[in-house]
Amino acid sequence: MDKATIEKNVYNVITETNFKGLGEKKVGKVRDSYTTDDKIILITTDRQSAFDRILASIPFKGQVLNQTSAWWFEQTKNIIPNFLLDVPDPNVVVGKKCTVFPMEVIVRGYLTGSTDTSVWMNYQKGVRDFCGNKLTEGMVKNQKFSTPIVTPSTKFEKHDRNLSKNEILAEHFATVAEFDYISGKALELFAFGQKVAESHGLILVDTKYEFGKDENGQITLIDEIHTPDSSRYWLAETYGQRIAEGKEPDNIDKEFLRLWFKDHCDPYHDEELPEAPRELIVELSSRYIRLFEMITSQTFTFEDKPILKRIEENLKNKGYLV
Repeated sequence: MDKATIEKNVYNVITETNFKGLGEKKVGKVRDSYTTDDKIILITTDRQSAFDRILASIPFKGQVLNQTSAWWFEQTKNIIPNFLLDVPDPNVVVGKKCTVFPMEVIVRGYLTGSTDTSVWMNYQKGVRDFCGNKLTEGMVKNQKFSTPIVTPSTKFEKHDRNLSKNEILAEHFATVAEFDYISGKALELFAFGQKVAESHGLILVDTKYEFGKDENGQITLIDEIHTPDSSRYWLAETYGQRIAEGKEPDNIDKEFLRLWFKDHCDPYHDEELPEAPRELIVELSSRYIRLFEMITSQTFTFEDKPILKRIEENLKNKGYLV
């Protein structure tokens, strides 16, 4: 999609939803969820989140995230069961209602990151025991770990807090058997994701997974998987040269928007944030779309109509809304 089309749709975004009769509503950083007795309906908005707050609204972002995630759920269902039941709209998934583990399971393949909870920011401060992982001395930013590491964090707290396995057990977030299974599956998913990404010219740098238990007590992958929001991607063809030259890898995710805010304000503490420049918003939308097409080998398409109206029509057509 060309940037002129994105420019034309810069205000055709969804930042909030309010569907009566769809279920009990909760608002997350990016998704609005509606819960019934046995299902959860996730509507992926165009809200851009980082530093535990909303930075901007990005055209087509919600559709890209939703459709990318649905594609990965289909590709990985043989590794672990997932909650996906239906995709009634480009921005909507319907899933099995699960009891959610109160933690995000982050798998990191490289020493990188710009947020306070990232492994690189901690490494710079001298941390060598990161979420129970022993980090070797003398590493440099963006260097690949010898093996990926699992670094959980809290899910339902206002500010993310890194966790070790011992802390997870002590706080009763999971049993030993549950955590061992979850972390093992997370590494399997990450290895598969890296393999697919590599075949499409990408490096899957790090990602987060969320898990729950279904009505039968089966541990299930939920929420999203390997999206540009939950994952960091670099371009594979230029990675080696840029690292050798001491440059940052070519990224194709939201990292450059994070860095813009860090350069122009204190995003953790400033009460008011500056407005993201329009050209950055258009560029980020273009990157999301490009990443969807690189990952899935599909052409990104959209209906030229107001997104909220389209979602309402599709939910009614599928019987989720009366």
